[in-house]
Amino acid sequence: MRPLVYLRWIVLLSSLLLGLPTHAQNAEPERPKTTRILFVLDASGSMMAPWEGRPRWDVARSLLSKMVDSLNAYPNLQLGLRAYGHQHPNSENNCEDSKLEVPFAPKNAKAIKARLATLKAQGNTPITYSILQSANDFPVDKSSRNVLILITDGLESCKGDPCATSVALQRKHVFLRPFIIGLGAERDFGKQLECLGQYYNAADVSTFRTILDNVISQTLTKTTVSVNLTDEAGKPVESNVNMTFVNNVTETPEYNYVHYRDAQGKADVLDIDALQSYDLVINTVPPVRQQNLPIKPGKANVLTYKTPQGTLSLQSPNISPNPYGKVDAVVRAQGSAATVVSLPFGTKQKLLAGNYEVELLTLPRIVRRISIRQGQETAVTYDAPGALNIVTDLKGYGSIYRLNNDESQTWVYNLPEGSSKINLPMQPGAYRLVFRTRTATGSKFTDVRNFSIRSGQTSSVSMFSK
Repeated sequence: MRPLVYLRWIVLLSSLLLGLPTHAQNAEPERPKTTRILFVLDASGSMMAPWEGRPRWDVARSLLSKMVDSLNAYPNLQLGLRAYGHQHPNSENNCEDSKLEVPFAPKNAKAIKARLATLKAQGNTPITYSILQSANDFPVDKSSRNVLILITDGLESCKGDPCATSVALQRKHVFLRPFIIGLGAERDFGKQLECLGQYYNAADVSTFRTILDNVISQTLTKTTVSVNLTDEAGKPVESNVNMTFVNNVTETPEYNYVHYRDAQGKADVLDIDALQSYDLVINTVPPVRQQNLPIKPGKANVLTYKTPQGTLSLQSPNISPNPYGKVDAVVRAQGSAATVVSLPFGTKQKLLAGNYEVELLTLPRIVRRISIRQGQETAVTYDAPGALNIVTDLKGYGSIYRLNNDESQTWVYNLPEGSSKINLPMQPGAYRLVFRTRTATGSKFTDVRNFSIRSGQTSSVSMFSK
């Protein structure tokens, strides 16, 4: 046993205890959480291959034995051991050769060491089956922090899909993103296993040491994240915005915070579990999303995003009562059909600085192009409406069009077929009514009337049978 390797194993596993609970959003635990680490150890026949003068199997067993012994005194820590490929020879091609050899328990290093001493590497490599079975190894305890470490020198040999199985169990919150350590592996070995979780390629003992050094430096100390929200000039002045850290494996929110900045203008420091990978959603309107958040484990991370905001103020005209009743507006980014937000007049809404189209749901609808600027308020209103009064004893089919300056017309409204009295609040402007009675015997009997609408006034159009 190389003492340096042994020591680094100790620090690697110790560092796993520093993370935060994954699924209790933001809440501080009332009592220390239990951390459970399950070692899934490859005991297939290939583990008997030499690795710098010793069988891989002997190196792995020795390392694991010394490590669990050193961790025996840690509080709130439980260890478990599952092995695969050790109960049947390779010739039997057994794809269910996997067993929980030592279940979770406090201070159970002696049991794990004793069992490691008697195991024999000889069989198949049923990784998928073993990962699936590990779901039953962890006690049902939503407050615990479950960690799985797979140590293997081979790929799946039973036609399973370990990646899909791992992701499915992570989404069920059975365990956090697993660690996979490939012993004596070829360079391309990890391409088939990195989808399982965090993969480390230990092609030789020297590389193994380097990997452990890297893991130690990343995970030994607590990981924190500060998020700076800046204006267009890069000054960290924005705050009070909701932020969501989304686990990009399980696609569920892990942390929800409302951004805070102290009196000195500094963003607060958040404790984030670095064993997971995240997308950050800054819930401005529209939201800003950073995929694969670049959090360095064991570091004080400071992340900066431009989120300059101004205010859209929707102001109704000063009339009472408003013939429209409630008027809404739909806001879209210029050039996009997607709705950013829909809100009623008489309200204000913060928006990211940029160019927008605001569609006013008056009759007819009005589209205004606006620019939202950092720290400024942009007002949008509409003219006080007038009214169109249609009186007729005829039933038929008709539409109202708005007349444009270029003498073209734009559809506004279809008349209800069964009504003989119509009163509509409408925006000021020039319009055209096109109508044909239900009893007319041809299109040539269509009646066309032009009319105008003025604010606060009623325009009447009468159509009666002759």
